[in-house]
Amino acid sequence: FCIIAAGEDPEVSEVYRDDDVVVFFPREPATLGHTLLVPKRHVDSVWDLNNDEAAVLARRTLIVADAIRDALAPEGLNIIQSNGEAATQTVPHLHIHLVPRAAGDRLALPWG
Repeated sequence: FCIIAAGEDPEVSEVYRDDDVVVFFPREPATLGHTLLVPKRHVDSVWDLNNDEAAVLARRTLIVADAIRDALAPEGLNIIQSNGEAATQTVPHLHIHLVPRAAGDRLALPWG
């Protein structure tokens, strides 16, 4: 994700970029409109954020959520952020998944 944050991955479909974050579509989306938001500064997990960065991520998450709602009118939205291998974090760079949902979409979350 650091390469994506630096703007050095030409294969990534970016949705939004500013001084603090990059928003893009994952290569294997769970649903139509599945979006990832990452801080440009490398941080492994939520525990590595300072308060200002956390506030920026929260505000940008709301902006992306509103854009997804306006573009796709999903019935619901999962906002998922995992920290550590035990919590299913597979990329050691903090990232937030915004996953549009519809009743019966059969997307199973990693918890039961």
